[in-house]
Amino acid sequence: MTDLPAREAMEFDVVVVGAGPAGLAAAIRLKQVNADLSVVVVEKGSEVGAHILSGAVIDPAGLDALLPDWRSEDTPIKTPVADDRFYFLGHAGSLRLPNIMMPPLMGNHGNYIVSLGDVCRWLGTKAEGLGVEIYPGFAAAEVLYDDNGAVVGVATGDMGIGKNGEPNANFTRGMELRAKYTLFAEGARGNLGKQLLAKFNLGEGREPQKFGIGLKELWQIAPEKHKKGLVQHSFGWPLDGSTGGGSFLYHFDDNLVSVGFVVHLNYKNPYLSPFEEFQRFKTHPLVRDTFEGGKRLSYGARALTEGGYQSVPKLVFPGGALIGCDAGFMNVPRIKGSHNAILSGMMAAEAAASALAAGRAQDTLDDYESGWRNSKIGKDLWRVRNAKPLWSKFGTYIGIALGGLDMWTNTFGFSLFGTQGHGKPDYASLKPAAESTPIEYPKPDGKITFDRLSSVFLSNTNHEEDQPPHLKVKDMALQKSSEHDVFAGPSTRYCPAGVYEWVEEAGNPKFVINAQNCVHCKTCDIKDPNQNITWVPPEGSGGPNYSGM
Repeated sequence: MTDLPAREAMEFDVVVVGAGPAGLAAAIRLKQVNADLSVVVVEKGSEVGAHILSGAVIDPAGLDALLPDWRSEDTPIKTPVADDRFYFLGHAGSLRLPNIMMPPLMGNHGNYIVSLGDVCRWLGTKAEGLGVEIYPGFAAAEVLYDDNGAVVGVATGDMGIGKNGEPNANFTRGMELRAKYTLFAEGARGNLGKQLLAKFNLGEGREPQKFGIGLKELWQIAPEKHKKGLVQHSFGWPLDGSTGGGSFLYHFDDNLVSVGFVVHLNYKNPYLSPFEEFQRFKTHPLVRDTFEGGKRLSYGARALTEGGYQSVPKLVFPGGALIGCDAGFMNVPRIKGSHNAILSGMMAAEAAASALAAGRAQDTLDDYESGWRNSKIGKDLWRVRNAKPLWSKFGTYIGIALGGLDMWTNTFGFSLFGTQGHGKPDYASLKPAAESTPIEYPKPDGKITFDRLSSVFLSNTNHEEDQPPHLKVKDMALQKSSEHDVFAGPSTRYCPAGVYEWVEEAGNPKFVINAQNCVHCKTCDIKDPNQNITWVPPEGSGGPNYSGM
């Protein structure tokens, strides 16, 4: 690449990477503690909330701690849970599990059905009202270090780099955002967080992080079918007993329904397609009628952190900390992480504010690291720590039963299982295609079920076409010899946006990357069997522009 001019730099007390619940909570809390602190949030989405995707039923514990008077304000949090249902699905029927059987922590009464993107937009206005600077449309592309190896901020990506790697007529150099402390709140499988984990060996002594992929659609349905406040979860069909995952269906606001499907990324069959399983789910008799005559408004997908308590890495390093899903604070059986994200942002902010008040900079925020396990976050994750590993080890039917028993006993302060491990990482779970059974999926009907490309259209995804691909394949020969020849090209199925294709060219298979379609779910970065694909941020503001998600 042509030699580039030096970046301009701006100095802050704290830089926050990511305007999700964790990042915005951290920024707000810093200003609550000390209004004179200079705080900036850098966000790769075109606006706050553009890249936020979640179910979402939120536990208000985080908001209650951050903004105790929020209920008296005009907020996008308008639909309390009124009815909480849990089903086991068979191919043609369903069995509702009595609520009295469910561990108390699984109950949703007192929680709220929301668009988490809209909640983040609202939190963004609260942060700006306190004097926080928010820079949407700028992806943090590089961690900055001093001569001693401490983190001293981030650099945003250059804009106007062509596919050939050279600056074009629209070239703009990225900015250096330098800080005394930098908090990373990128969400699941954060690109910079992944680098920090490796550089500082933050995962030493922890179980490998585990992930799922969550796919979601937003529908507007007929008024007579709408049951405002209904929360419905299921497991079972269409997944087999050895594949973890399940569904959610949330009725909220004005005739809106959020429907989604989660597949644990430790699945074994390379022929499985999470997107197609989601579409099949919507044809089940329990839910199909909900969507008949309705209109699909939006679609998206995002990876989820599922490792829980035993997979949380060391959170601090010289000059910064991981918060939210960059740290892995999602409660898997509850399918909830925003409350812990907010609480972790607050904890890290308080530790940073205390350090700054003492005149410190670029050291480790040890109070945050030492405090989280005894906090509400640690207690929340501790009680469910065995749900995921028991499910993985024993399959859906026995695993869920054992996990439920363990959550019940943890309600009373003990466990029959100790603390279970997760075993191998998700990328190592696939079986070779020769040992697996192909899955035939029905064609979409265009009314209830859909294809990938029409779905991606609803995500409002866009990328500048003249830029280097943001999906990096390290070794194309390995992709052919292993991903294609051994595993039958699972990237064409695990990607929920049709990014990857194997096409015949002159009689040979060629790996084609349609980066324009990418919804930034990060599944390829997680599930590729050789860890041969790396997701990096595209040019700022690229990606989905979710509305109502």
